[in-house]
Amino acid sequence: MPSSTSPHPDQRAVEPHPDRPRNVTGDIDYTPDPGKSVPISTSRRTIQQKILNLYGGSASEDDMKVYAEKAIYDDPFSYCDTRYKIAGQWYGLPKLFSKLETLATEVTSSTKHELVWKQKHKYTFAGIYTSKTIDSLVSLKLEGEEPNEKVVYHKDMWNEKDYSHEGLGAVLKKLNGDKLTKITKPPESI
Repeated sequence: MPSSTSPHPDQRAVEPHPDRPRNVTGDIDYTPDPGKSVPISTSRRTIQQKILNLYGGSASEDDMKVYAEKAIYDDPFSYCDTRYKIAGQWYGLPKLFSKLETLATEVTSSTKHELVWKQKHKYTFAGIYTSKTIDSLVSLKLEGEEPNEKVVYHKDMWNEKDYSHEGLGAVLKKLNGDKLTKITKPPESI
């Protein structure tokens, strides 16, 4: 890991806790309906597209620049507290999956410091070619002013649940975030 990289000093304070979208019966619903997307600015659309590129398995240094150096990434399997560690996750996707497809998105909120969308994504595992489609809620906490905003917290929630940051699960997520860069070897210039 680059020696100049250190974690965000107040990780819990920047964590987004978006209102989880609900359907007409009041149940939490992460299934996207693109026709219901709220409009977003061109710079926010660029941020979203760079993140979608990463979900698509085409990690690049340019797309990684959407993250602040001390950004945080939080999903069911990993917790990363620097941009370099986040890169380790994205650069690892093509090693695990033969195909990655974003099938649909619906932007549900775009406020001064947050961009939130529902996402349907299909993951096809390498070697066994079995696919899994996941509906998730992607929440980005942003700092700076448009068009120069940076992602400081990227949270990807699956299965209509928020995450605990305690116990064995949290330890395993942090361990994955801390060690995966040794395997995926993202460019140190990130």
